[in-house]
Amino acid sequence: MFAKILIANRGEIACRVARTARRLGIATVAVYADADRAALHVRSADEARRIENYLDIAAVIAAARATRTQAIHPGYGFLSENAEFAAACRAAGIVFVGPTPEAIAAMGDKAAAKQLMEKARVPLVPGYHGEKQDAAFLEKEAQRIGFPVLIKPSAGGGGKGMRAVHDRPSFAAALEASKREAKSAFGDDRVLIERYLERPRHIEMQVFGDTHGNVVHLFERDCSVQRRHQKVIEEAPAPNFLRRREMAAAAIAAAKAIQYTGAGTVEFIAEQDGTFYFMEMNTRLQVEHPVTEMITGLDLVEWQLRVAAGERLPLLQDEVPIRGHAIEARIYAEDAERNFLPATGRVAHLRFPDESDHIRIDTGVQEGTEITPWYDPMIAKLVVRGADRARALARMRQALAEVEIAGVTTNVRFLCAVVSSRAFGAAELDTGLIERNRETLFNRKPIPYELLAAAALAELFEEERTARDRAAASGDPYSPWHRVDGWRLNEESHHDLVFSDGDITHTVRLLFFESGLRVAIDGKAHALSGARLPDGQLMVYLDDRAFHARAVREARDWHVFCEGEHRRLCLKEELPGGDTDSASGSLAAPMPGKVIKVITEAGAKVSKGQALLILEAMKMEHTITAPADGVVKEVHYRAGEQVLEGAELISLEPNENP
Repeated sequence: MFAKILIANRGEIACRVARTARRLGIATVAVYADADRAALHVRSADEARRIENYLDIAAVIAAARATRTQAIHPGYGFLSENAEFAAACRAAGIVFVGPTPEAIAAMGDKAAAKQLMEKARVPLVPGYHGEKQDAAFLEKEAQRIGFPVLIKPSAGGGGKGMRAVHDRPSFAAALEASKREAKSAFGDDRVLIERYLERPRHIEMQVFGDTHGNVVHLFERDCSVQRRHQKVIEEAPAPNFLRRREMAAAAIAAAKAIQYTGAGTVEFIAEQDGTFYFMEMNTRLQVEHPVTEMITGLDLVEWQLRVAAGERLPLLQDEVPIRGHAIEARIYAEDAERNFLPATGRVAHLRFPDESDHIRIDTGVQEGTEITPWYDPMIAKLVVRGADRARALARMRQALAEVEIAGVTTNVRFLCAVVSSRAFGAAELDTGLIERNRETLFNRKPIPYELLAAAALAELFEEERTARDRAAASGDPYSPWHRVDGWRLNEESHHDLVFSDGDITHTVRLLFFESGLRVAIDGKAHALSGARLPDGQLMVYLDDRAFHARAVREARDWHVFCEGEHRRLCLKEELPGGDTDSASGSLAAPMPGKVIKVITEAGAKVSKGQALLILEAMKMEHTITAPADGVVKEVHYRAGEQVLEGAELISLEPNENP
């Protein structure tokens, strides 16, 4: 076994690899770019080296040489599926913890991989996987296959650049966008065309090979719940899937066709009747590997290290155990209600449920971490296991209810909606589950009055603390002007608080009586009292019930967590501002990024919802649309220019001649 390894990655996967290495007595070296100087993965390693860029092969090799590491674990993403990097490790005499450069290259070109799988008699989706890339030719191929079709980049993965096209008139624009995004993400704009399955499931098989010719599978995972063709929730084993034996045989045949070593995932697309087709093979550890670990009790990173060190696979196929059911939810910094727009900001507060044999948290984030636009916005992976799917699902609902994140917008509420939905509970799984149930999943419920009461109590406690500090620092600590009980001459003693929850405003009145405090919410009064507990939580007594809540202050906002709900309530000034004219103004960049394409020009008349500009941020394209009918006054940026968050992209003015 190795004495020291370098982890050529960041975030939760770097922390996760370091955890296994530490258990095996292997020293670890982290690498970090300037933005990650204080990151958790740097502190998790025994030593660390600064590099300019995680994609800089020469810098990573130099760091490994300087620290005398024997092997490099690439994690996933970045250089993990880069054949050139694997070859550079080999040339430097450093073990690459993964497959050979030849195996990576064989599966890195999706079109060539499909041709190879066809020879190995692995079932393929009907489509075009050739080298000819003329737009007119590809459109003819799409017609031959029959709409709807799916355009997929040949060189990439992760859903980037994929476009579903339902008719011929939409094909040219979709092809252009797919090629543009593929070129940006992978440096290669080649695509392939496949028949688009209407209600497909995304099922993948974990495989492992060693250098002694052994290949096993570690069961399947269902990754059908996706947004933007990217996975959100994964589970193992796949519910209601009866063709494990056939899929496992196909996956092992795929691995043997390229003499595969190490951890790999063969991804399939399956129809509702169980018929499945090869999609691609990811020649690395997958983000969702923890669900496989939870049902097998195995450590896949340990297996990777042992295979890379030349050992045989620890278990034969009939020795691989399976126990219960596991579900993983990916917690992202993103705004689900704004088409999953990635979010940035500082994590001001972070709490996860306690880990156990049934609950696991993989994260590279801590309180104070800055979520930047430069890297993937994943905050954590929450993984649970139960004796069966129903018990795992119940545990996931409870675990998500205990997650508390403040300071940056997250998808936690959306994840709660998904795992609580009837469709997911009934395992009606396919890649369109989110879109098909959009009305249910994005139905924002009215704020519970308990959260408003907790926010009011937290604000009162904060005002009392401030008053005590002010009194202690004053020359007259007993002055009545330090009181915060809402006293008024010839009026009832009260204090009004105005909270905004998004675009909805709530007025809460605190009423001070000799008999105690009352709170009036939406015209109904309730008895209110409470205390702040040593762990920072609030114990709230509202009428005849008691409950826990947590309120975290961020500037003038209160993040309130209570009984699985989280709302960001902005404490507004008592004097409301004037209305603004929404028919004119500017379109601002929702986050830092690069302008990819400008679709309009000064003087153009535009309609509400019309696409005006395409912005690339966090490796995803975001279409900026007109918020209302109007006339383009000025376009402030050209294609290729970088913009900061909040930058004015386009100015609009009302259309005087509608």
